[in-house]
Amino acid sequence: MAELMPLLLFLAVGAVLLLGYPVALSLGGTALVFAFIGEWFGLFDHAFIEALPNRIYGVMTNQTLIAVPLFVFMGVMLERSRVAENLLDTMALLFGPMRGGLGISVTVVGMLLAASTGIVGATVVTMGLLSLPTMLRRNYDPSVAAGTICASGTLGQIIPPSIVLVLLGDVLSAAYQQAQLDMGIFSPDTVSVGDLFIGALIPGLLLVGAYIGYMVGVAIFRPAAVPAIPAAERPEHDWRFWLRVVRVLLPPFGLIVAVLGSILYGIATPTEAASVGAVGALLLAAFQRQLNLRTLTAVVRQTTVVTSMVFLIFIGAAVFSLVFRGFGGDEAVTDFLTNLPGGVVGAVALVMLVMFLLGFILDFIEITFVVVPIVGPVLLAMGLDPVWLGVMIAINLQTSFLTPPFGFSLFYLRGVAPPEVTTPQIYRGVLPFIVLQLLMLAALALFPGLATWLPDAVYS
Repeated sequence: MAELMPLLLFLAVGAVLLLGYPVALSLGGTALVFAFIGEWFGLFDHAFIEALPNRIYGVMTNQTLIAVPLFVFMGVMLERSRVAENLLDTMALLFGPMRGGLGISVTVVGMLLAASTGIVGATVVTMGLLSLPTMLRRNYDPSVAAGTICASGTLGQIIPPSIVLVLLGDVLSAAYQQAQLDMGIFSPDTVSVGDLFIGALIPGLLLVGAYIGYMVGVAIFRPAAVPAIPAAERPEHDWRFWLRVVRVLLPPFGLIVAVLGSILYGIATPTEAASVGAVGALLLAAFQRQLNLRTLTAVVRQTTVVTSMVFLIFIGAAVFSLVFRGFGGDEAVTDFLTNLPGGVVGAVALVMLVMFLLGFILDFIEITFVVVPIVGPVLLAMGLDPVWLGVMIAINLQTSFLTPPFGFSLFYLRGVAPPEVTTPQIYRGVLPFIVLQLLMLAALALFPGLATWLPDAVYS
């Protein structure tokens, strides 16, 4: 009976989540019920639950996690400063003369917003409100238009500064230290969020290139699906137009340089860079004349709601993790993964497959806080590079925003799309981008240097 308890705990949490209960309460509440049952029947190691207060206190005092509310504040403030609106209008005019130009402009703006906000919901909703009607009016295929907007909005999950990378950095640090303890190694080394930021740059940019390449392919083989803007409706690309391009690109580009540049050059930690980004977002909003008490109040309120949700899930996941280990679940996972055919390759392949399938029904936050603490120590003890593993997990989690039926990007766009764009069209539109993300995952598995070369070069 004791060896079945970890599996029953995992299944029970999944069932409670599918019933629609809040994630944090599902994780913590179900785990506590199982801890009580295990204690009653003598199946549970009580020492783990005694460590719970220290674990929760550690979450609340974790300096790395201070970056979460700061990056959320930066993204929400930029959403309200009309930076995205100006970028979309200008990029559409810049790429409009070519077939697929509107789709390319959405991808480029998605990349810039990802590197300056990292908030998927805000990006998808903004681009859905501003770009989707324009693309449909230009006779774009609804599936292509919807898929491009959904996929471009998810770039904030992999292109730093990304909240998922901040959370992964903290979870993987704990997993890395646990792996070292399991091997009898006592070391203060951790997984730096800055390393994950740097390691995700090249894969993120390659993914942007893949999206643009797909749009070019559609323009070549299905030109009627992505027509160009008629010449009579395009402005002349004279010096005034290029001055407008520079004026629109300069503010977000400057913010990107300030945040990522300070990390790359070792001037600031990711947490300190997040504060730079928050101040920069305030300055941009003031420059756009969008900063007032009403806006600031709304931004602070939304930041508080999102941050509270993340930390509550973190606490619930800490309870779940401790109870899971109290039943010996970590040992069961270790035995299972280490005895798989193919060794470390088979273990990584299975974990990635499970995460991908969980993405159909769970959000990236649940997967990060529930699955990674369980499998992370095992995989890292097998000798995997923590930065490479973190970037692999981040790209895999990115697909959870696009996979039906519960992909959040699909929900965001469905909420703002006009009635003539059907839900099946949105689902069909994201399928090619899911394939591109999986191909990027395969490329990263075959060529780990895509994630590890830049961090090694920066710190060498």
